[in-house]
Amino acid sequence: MRAVRRFTVRPSLPEPLTGLTALATNLRWTWHPPTRDLFASMDDELFRRIRDPLRMLTAVSATRLAELAADEAFLARANEVTENLREYLTEPRWYQERSAEVGGLPAAVAYFCMEFGVHEALPNYSGGLGVLAGDHLKAASDLGVPLIGVGPLYRAGYFRQSLSLDGWQVEHYPVIDPSGLPLQLLTEPSGVPVGVGVAMPGGRELRAQIWQASVGRIPLLLLDTDIEENDEDLRGVTDRLYGGDADHRIRQEILAGIGGMRAVRRYCELTGHPQPEVFHTNEGHAGFLGLERARELMDASGLEFDDVFPAVRAGTVFTTHTPVPAGIDRFPVDLVQHYFGDGRLLPKLDLRRVLALGAEDNPGLFNMAHMGLRLAQRANGVSALHGRVSRRMFGGLWPGFDDDEVPISAVTNGVHGPTWVAREMTELLDGDYDRLGRDGGLSLRDKVTDEQLWALRRDLRQKLVAEVRRRVRASWLQRGASPLELGWVDSVFDPDVLTVGFARRVPTYKRLTLMLRDPERLRALLLDEQRPVQLVVAGKSHPADEGGKALIQQIVRFVDDPAVRRRIVFLPDYDMSMARYLYRGCDVWLNNPTRPLEACGTSGMKSALNGGLNLSIKDGWWDECYDGSNGWAIPTADGITDPLRRDDLEAAALYDLLAQQVVPLFYDRGESGVPQGWLSRVWHTLDTLGPRVQASRMVREYVDTCYGPAAETVTAAVADGFAGSRSLAQYQQKMALSWRSVRLFDSELVVEPPDALVVGHEIRVRARIDLAGLEPSDVEVQAVVGRVGDTDDLQDPVSVKMEPTGIGEFTAALELPQAGSLGYTVRILPKHPLLATHAELGKVILA
Repeated sequence: MRAVRRFTVRPSLPEPLTGLTALATNLRWTWHPPTRDLFASMDDELFRRIRDPLRMLTAVSATRLAELAADEAFLARANEVTENLREYLTEPRWYQERSAEVGGLPAAVAYFCMEFGVHEALPNYSGGLGVLAGDHLKAASDLGVPLIGVGPLYRAGYFRQSLSLDGWQVEHYPVIDPSGLPLQLLTEPSGVPVGVGVAMPGGRELRAQIWQASVGRIPLLLLDTDIEENDEDLRGVTDRLYGGDADHRIRQEILAGIGGMRAVRRYCELTGHPQPEVFHTNEGHAGFLGLERARELMDASGLEFDDVFPAVRAGTVFTTHTPVPAGIDRFPVDLVQHYFGDGRLLPKLDLRRVLALGAEDNPGLFNMAHMGLRLAQRANGVSALHGRVSRRMFGGLWPGFDDDEVPISAVTNGVHGPTWVAREMTELLDGDYDRLGRDGGLSLRDKVTDEQLWALRRDLRQKLVAEVRRRVRASWLQRGASPLELGWVDSVFDPDVLTVGFARRVPTYKRLTLMLRDPERLRALLLDEQRPVQLVVAGKSHPADEGGKALIQQIVRFVDDPAVRRRIVFLPDYDMSMARYLYRGCDVWLNNPTRPLEACGTSGMKSALNGGLNLSIKDGWWDECYDGSNGWAIPTADGITDPLRRDDLEAAALYDLLAQQVVPLFYDRGESGVPQGWLSRVWHTLDTLGPRVQASRMVREYVDTCYGPAAETVTAAVADGFAGSRSLAQYQQKMALSWRSVRLFDSELVVEPPDALVVGHEIRVRARIDLAGLEPSDVEVQAVVGRVGDTDDLQDPVSVKMEPTGIGEFTAALELPQAGSLGYTVRILPKHPLLATHAELGKVILA
């Protein structure tokens, strides 16, 4: 028999222990060791098995709970941890100090994402995007940034992965009960669950209840459509993460954006939390929130869409995570019309304006990234290289501007150190990564010896070996093996062997099987009698990606060979719990994507914080952080268009690096048995990358470059009855009427004396312009000078503002910046106080 409905009954705790519930439901325990120690002391063996304080409270026997309720020492520890949490939640932190210092920071920021990877106890994530979002919330909590997280709650989460006998990925979708997770249902004062709704075609409405997770100081609101008010098909909108067809996905994204905005508003009304002024869209999935924001402002002000649109843009931040057009969500225009066409979903918004926001070169498709960029005044990629790639990829939205002028910046991702660094490493290094390398920094070598660090690294490797053996045994049993034939598992891996890790999602560009390009060279590395290598591989392929599954099968078949299986393993069901063992225990973290298709890739950062060395293609974050001494850069076969030949060349470079540099350095031991050359690189990595890869650095950058400026601009836009927003709207209307008639007649270079073209000499540029009725204050006229090569394209250009010196005449003086072949031009750009950049409107007139 099967249950028609599942539910979770929470324990009735003895009165002295009731405070444990707050500790168990605030996910700060995931990065706060004293809280975990408290729950482990209730039943250490049980906690090691389930690693979830909330589940502990239901699993510990009533007899044991009664004992603890009478244990004065335990109660004193519980009170101490509870008081520590109270202080953490209320005391001023970095953001409050920063706000007092610079002013103008937002009272709250809403952060939208389709997945949040906070911990495996809340399985609401699939991979890097979700884990990044979880780390963003944790770092914001530690810094005191007033964030509100928003996204869907998936009843089946992401799939669990196992392997068939022939090595094919098999997916399982365990159904979760939210009442058994560290969540609380948001309710009205009457006790009725809070509901939000979005209109659906045919007169229906999609309703969602709101579950709240507490991530330290940060509320995370998760929308759940599996409720009785919904029709059966609508109940399933939040069934699976990234599941279903285009119709299913657009419903999820309408709920995430529009329903998410409404959930935030209701949450703030009920709790007194400040209403957000800034809205951060982490990838384009939740981009419809900007349309809901426009509807709100139109209702509140009585103004038209054009008048409030600048205010919407001013308060929106958009982060793109994809470096390829194929990674962007696109919907058929007919599908968007189906959901927005009757006007019920977003009253007062003209369907044509909605469609224009998502327009792209293909008129039949609606592009969510294009909408995200058009609705946000501030946009960024997630590494310096990805920022450059994004500016090229989306440059068509700003025609006439060079790639480096496209208004997409970069904030390189970071990872939450307290979550990912081994506790043993934190204790050895005194835990203060955030100070390392800053202002002269803290020298780790003054505190810890090579012998101590090497002993710790071996201990972490030993823990990984034990976990690898446990998981290999479990995987083979699941595939149908008998325990009698698994004696060999006890010899899998060795705690004294160089251990390389490769674990990530399995799209084609990440090249899971690059290591198999020359199987014999790989076997030689693995089975070397004097200096062997062992390799642990893990990763999930999207259920619909048959190519990715074939890659997994290919590597599993290699791993299954009895000749190599003690030195290479594939571990199924890669998740955060497995990842911690890998990041902490691997000596080398391997990453070999096809450059530049890795937007950032934060797994190597987590390994680096634990003393691992990166062996990676210079893509994503490694492109800007590799310095020659903190790991190794795999050479890339740039210019090779044949992907198979490129793979061959880069695989050969990988084998060469391992055999000639990585392996010898690891096994080069002195009399003490310590590889001092290896540890020199580890120390350098900890000193230089320790603070640089932290999510705290990332969140500070978002505050200073995105959230703060956005709050100031949106305040100026909405003040005095939206005077600023209306002013910019009127300015744009004026531009629409006049811009095409603006003419730059001619320009001239004035050099006095005529032969004085030497570096540092001042020259003058003059231009005659017909502004077609615009005022000189409506534009900025620039003289641009730069190097020229075989073509007349300006390189390394320098711009100087030209001033009006007469009717239709503009002049600028500038110093010649360098010797060689130079050229100049003149251009005209829009100018308004509420524009973040001159390129924002995508308008430019060139000489």
